[in-house]
Amino acid sequence: MHAEILSIGSELTSGRNLDTNSQWLSRRLAELGVATGWHTTVADDFAANLDCFQVACRRAKVVIATGGLGPTQDDLTREVLAKLAGVELVEDAASLTVIAEMFRRRNRTMPERNRVQALVPAGAEVLPNDRGTAPGIWMRHGDAWIAALPGVPTEMYAMFELQVKPRLQALGLAQGCLVQRKINTFGLGESHVEEKLFDLTRRDHVPEVGITASDAVISLRILARGLTEAEARTLTEPVERIIRERLGEVVYGVEDEELQDAVAALLVKHRRTVAVAEGVTGGALADALVGVPGASAWFRGGVIAYDDGLKRELLGVPADLLAAEGAVSAAVAEAMAVGCRTRLGVDLALATVGVAGPGPLTDDRPAGLVWVALAHADGTASATFHWVGNRAEVRRRTAKMALNLLRVHLLRRTA
Repeated sequence: MHAEILSIGSELTSGRNLDTNSQWLSRRLAELGVATGWHTTVADDFAANLDCFQVACRRAKVVIATGGLGPTQDDLTREVLAKLAGVELVEDAASLTVIAEMFRRRNRTMPERNRVQALVPAGAEVLPNDRGTAPGIWMRHGDAWIAALPGVPTEMYAMFELQVKPRLQALGLAQGCLVQRKINTFGLGESHVEEKLFDLTRRDHVPEVGITASDAVISLRILARGLTEAEARTLTEPVERIIRERLGEVVYGVEDEELQDAVAALLVKHRRTVAVAEGVTGGALADALVGVPGASAWFRGGVIAYDDGLKRELLGVPADLLAAEGAVSAAVAEAMAVGCRTRLGVDLALATVGVAGPGPLTDDRPAGLVWVALAHADGTASATFHWVGNRAEVRRRTAKMALNLLRVHLLRRTA
């Protein structure tokens, strides 16, 4: 049994707004054991909306729509559902009273246009909205149950929890629990990760294991179904252990954890301080680090030495080294890290250099070529990579490279 989520609004299809409602609803449905099979986004067009509802009701048992319940002429969900069911719209007196009272409490006169929000398809149930003026709609069409909810997130959250969730449970549609566990990795490409986990990612594996790539981070998603959350967790846990055993230090965290979170935990654990010397990243590395709560305990600061003169003056990079190796080189990155560590008085220092693009620096320094370096008590380490991406992607991914270099160093030093 699958659900389909319809997100309605031209502001979504035009790209002006991001659809976060579908993500939230998919997670809540999974907690009830209902898998979402489809996300559909449709503009404020009557015929297109009607077609989407017709298709959704043929292939899904539960159809949840968000948006299109406001008072303006482009809010079409009520009319579309009435057309779908072949019934008239009727005014719900209780809803009209609630809407009028909401305006009265705000010392405002209810515009006549807001009366349309009290209209529902004949035979449908009204889903009360205590956070806004748009009641929801609950109805059945064929074998599908439809819930039409407001597009405003806070209103939608409350209506789902208070109105839709109990109805799904009462109908026996909420059966069991779907649990998702996300394992985050950095340092191997998507195909290399799958090579190590090929038996787990096959299509018929239980629990399901999928791979996603986002801005150089490769994540493994374990999806398990059980009658209870605890039962589902018993399926994900042994798979997670296998993933960790096979990938080793490539795994840096779970769920929404970022590389800087993993680095911060290691710095706190081993009482180390860090500073940064940034060229190509231009502050992105420092920004990632100070975004972690409590960063003041271990992050001392940094230098953005984009110009070669600043590399010499602020970080002590020798002029002859810059002339011989070029600013975009392992040697200069390491010299920047050493200078940063010495001059800022920290245990560890990271440095970044590279060509952000879009054009090359020289024939042998193409766009996307970067080096990161780490200076520590026993010396230096560096790594290089050639990113394929735009300027912003090169900067973000290089910052992640630097963080990962530090993370792996701390792991190996304390293993």
